[in-house]
Parts: sequence; C-alpha cells; structure tokens
Amino acid sequence: MSYADVAASGPKQSPEEIANLYSSRAPPMPEIQHDSQSASSLIDVDSPHISSVPSDYESQSVKTDTQAERLEHEAEDKEKQDEQKAKEVKEKAKAKAGVAGKRMRENADNPVILGNALIVAIGGATLGWFSYKKYTAGEFSWKVAGAIAGAVGLFAVADVWASQLLFKKYPPKK
Repeated sequence: MSYADVAASGPKQSPEEIANLYSSRAPPMPEIQHDSQSASSLIDVDSPHISSVPSDYESQSVKTDTQAERLEHEAEDKEKQDEQKAKEVKEKAKAKAGVAGKRMRENADNPVILGNALIVAIGGATLGWFSYKKYTAGEFSWKVAGAIAGAVGLFAVADVWASQLLFKKYPPKK
C-alpha cells in the first residue's frame, strides 16, 4: 500500500475546514504601479560620473577602495604586532641567556659539570674522527651509523645516571 492510498483513505475534511485553511494564508503581495514620473528620477547611465565595472570584477579579491584600505590597515597592524612579539621573544631569550651564563659561571668549579663538558668534547671528537676514517675507507654504512648512535645513546643514559649520583655529592649552585 502506498502513501497516497493511505492518505486517500483517511478522514475527509469538511468544506468549513477547507475554507478556514485557505483563509489563513498570507495576503497577496501588492503590485508595483508603473507611472512615467518614477522613470524620470533614474540615474543617467551615459553620464561621466558612472564608471563601468571590468568583466573580471567578481573574481577580484579586493572589490572596493574601502576594502583595500582596510586590508592595508590590517596588514600594518599585523606587522606591528609581529614586531612587538619579536621584541618580546628577543628580550626573553636575552634574559634566559643571561641566566644560563650566570649559572655556568657559578658552576665553573663543579667537578661533575667540568667532567661532563670534557667527556662530551673528547667523545664528539673521537666519534667524528672514527666516522671520517670509516667514510674515507668506504666502510661507512647504515650499520656503522646505527652502532654509533646506539653507543651514544647508551653512554648518554649512563652519563645521566652517574651525574645524578655525583650531583648528590657535588650539588650545582642555583
């Protein structure tokens, strides 16, 4: 059974219900009256103060002078904000560098920090020399690079663990 069959078999509406239904509609729209006087107030399209629009007007991203000025102002404001943020970042970095430099000067005599700096310098030079020798001999491969990376990782873990133990005996100055 279709929807139309079900709707047709339902209760019938009385003529009063149908009349009420049609009387509750919106009133008809008023029609525009045409007279010759309203045509005289139209703008003359042949006058020189009317400009034509280029055919690619709809595809332009900026369509009016006001919009172009607004975009220029927004760009200037964004540039000023970017400059302000750059100044803030530069000041923060300068402050951090000052704090880091101060901490390094205060802890220059700490044997743990000196030992770590010496080990990193000697280890880096040794790994660089070893890698260069393998490369010039044509024996440097991904296996060698992986072995070096694994050795560096194991050494880093051991160094962190040993440094934590030694920092208990020789704590850094803050």
